[in-house]
Amino acid sequence: MIAVDWGTSSFRAWRLDADGSVLDERTAPDGLLSSRGRFEDVLVRHLEGWSDAEVLLGGMVGSRNGWVEVPYVEAPAGVGALAAGLASVDVPRLPGRRVRIAPGVCQRGATPEVMRGEEVQIVGLLDALPDRDAHSVCLPGTHSKWVRVEHGRITSFRTAITGELYALLRTHSLLAALMPAMPDSDADDGAAFDAGVAAATRDPVPLASRLFGVRTRGLFGELPAAQAASYLSGLLVGDELHGWISAMPPQGEAVHLVGGTALTARYARGLQALGVASRVHPETLAARGLHRLALAS
Repeated sequence: MIAVDWGTSSFRAWRLDADGSVLDERTAPDGLLSSRGRFEDVLVRHLEGWSDAEVLLGGMVGSRNGWVEVPYVEAPAGVGALAAGLASVDVPRLPGRRVRIAPGVCQRGATPEVMRGEEVQIVGLLDALPDRDAHSVCLPGTHSKWVRVEHGRITSFRTAITGELYALLRTHSLLAALMPAMPDSDADDGAAFDAGVAAATRDPVPLASRLFGVRTRGLFGELPAAQAASYLSGLLVGDELHGWISAMPPQGEAVHLVGGTALTARYARGLQALGVASRVHPETLAARGLHRLALAS
């Protein structure tokens, strides 16, 4: 089969054998933002030379702004419910192929929650989680997800827009004026990040006040410009971690972190500073999750 993780900014496809092992992989910056209105063209181009009959897509491609809006499955949700929610999409230029899109997961309550794409990664993670236990999973990103998994099901989750806040403050705020121009990726200064995490958990004041401290520390020479971005990151990540630990105490032996290497390392460092163990898993779990959904459908 072919598994595709199609997000807002990127397209990633894997060709899998019968047991889910990766035979080939392709990536491209063809996310939703650049593919809108030509989803079929993008898919056909990236699958050229791959003739597998089963094609399963996950991620934001199934959102309201994607190719086909696939209804959310309501939490608690396990593999069976997610597999039952797979939606077919007609692709005339791929005759004889079954193309389907995975549903996201929603949670009703005082503050409704939604996820698309993360649920596929969690399905891929299940083999590493003892079925009988409750587990805490964090998927850091632009919109970080904190998920409770129990007996193979997503039972509850919350979202923190920490990554988006960092990008906005880093480029479009008064704080940005004290920092060097943003390169493709900010260099990590571990000591400055740790200081930000410590400040986020030490000072009993609102986050908005602590953020202004990035400016005043810079004005008085306490925070060099080269360290300001890492300190800001520490403040935001530290506030997220501290709030989550208070509201949703970790379950299991460690927090399971799923995502890119640099970002999961930053969250693992922050958790360690707060006395919480973590275990890191690659974001390529999406391929394993889509394979598992295909087998269950």
